[in-house]
Amino acid sequence: MTSTALRTKLYDYIREADDKKLKAIYRLLEDDIEGASEWWKDKHMVAELEERYEALVSGKDKGLSKEELSAAIDKARKKKYG
Repeated sequence: MTSTALRTKLYDYIREADDKKLKAIYRLLEDDIEGASEWWKDKHMVAELEERYEALVSGKDKGLSKEELSAAIDKARKKKYG
């Protein structure tokens, strides 16, 4: 089963689940959910962001223009979804 199909099934299940099932699902995934929503507490993530920011500011990394970013996103979408 593809990731998209799994997501769809989970979305549908969660939309219809009663409170007891929702709480059980949340407890099962709580650490992952909280970790993802509080990225600023992750020292490695913050260090990575600071390093990338400094590289952009210093000119070490030239980054991408909006047009280049849009083109790269479009290319990735076409590759993944056809």
